[in-house]
Amino acid sequence: MDYSTFRQFADSWGLVYLFILFVGIIAFTFRPGSKKLADEIAQIPLKEDKPDV
Repeated sequence: MDYSTFRQFADSWGLVYLFILFVGIIAFTFRPGSKKLADEIAQIPLKEDKPDV
């Protein structure tokens, strides 16, 4: 596989792959029932750590 063949493959199928990946991530984020999980993840930095004794 030479450079120009690889470049054509990346230009066509790489774009399709990244677009499908983008749509999948958006669909996963906005699916029904994900609000509770997103709220829990958003609160992680605000939780206090328990001190090691």
